[in-house]
Amino acid sequence: RQFPGCGNIVTFSQFLFIAVEGFIFEANFGRKRPAIPIRYYFIMVAMFFTVSVVNNYALNLNIAMPLHMIFRSGSLIASMALGIIILKKRYSVSKYTSIALVSLGIFTCTFMSAKQVASDSSLNEEDGLQVFLWWLLGIAALTFALLMSARMGIFQETLYKQFGKHSKEALFYNHALPLPGFLLLAPNIYHHAVLFSQSELFQVPVIGLTLPIMWFYLLMNVVTQYVCIRGVFILTTECTSLTVTLVVTLRKFVSLIFSILYFRNPFTAWHWLGTAFVFVGTLMYTEVWNSLGPFLARWRKRPKEE
Repeated sequence: RQFPGCGNIVTFSQFLFIAVEGFIFEANFGRKRPAIPIRYYFIMVAMFFTVSVVNNYALNLNIAMPLHMIFRSGSLIASMALGIIILKKRYSVSKYTSIALVSLGIFTCTFMSAKQVASDSSLNEEDGLQVFLWWLLGIAALTFALLMSARMGIFQETLYKQFGKHSKEALFYNHALPLPGFLLLAPNIYHHAVLFSQSELFQVPVIGLTLPIMWFYLLMNVVTQYVCIRGVFILTTECTSLTVTLVVTLRKFVSLIFSILYFRNPFTAWHWLGTAFVFVGTLMYTEVWNSLGPFLARWRKRPKEE
């Protein structure tokens, strides 16, 4: 909230921390050879780096964080669509219905956010049009990142089927190989490092260390991101790309609800309706109703049997 354009320094810090940890504990200081040929990691890394940077840059294009989260939840649709096109997969009617609900939810939230941007009363007509055009560019960036992310998931699924499960290795190379690319973003990263250093001082609980509060926030973000992304990479070796996408989507909804409640982000009844569509569609996809049916039936019979 204090520095909306700080996405690059956040991403760089995450990549650097995970790369250093992986270099020590997974690559054994470079002595361990990768199980998957390095050329495949370069392809995966190009996709991963592009998705991360484009998603971060979209926040500079008048994209609010709740809309950012909801739009990215559309990765379920993108993953299914590319699975049908590339892997020739076919799904049941309930699966297609669930995807349609998710699509409707995302469209509702996107459309209502567009109206909010267009009707900003603090801007004159010319400035309002410019802001709206930048917002449209942000939506285009998110769409591109969505499709690229889905393609990367399918690529990972294919690699793991061919070469076996190597989640820690994939985690390391996906974060170590893109590091030179951050040189292109060095001025922006340095600028925000200076701004972070000028933020108010904060005393860390328990250890009593005093440091600028933005560096503390960044440290907490890096640690939690490491736990999160390591879990996701383990999941990619155990499940299909579509299932991984579904789990990550549900995680984003928890983040979304927390963001709205804690940071008091503007969220209308239409946004809640769109969110409900996405959530119900996701539950339909998991066929949780079918799993709950036998459980509820047994639970209802229990009193009679007793």
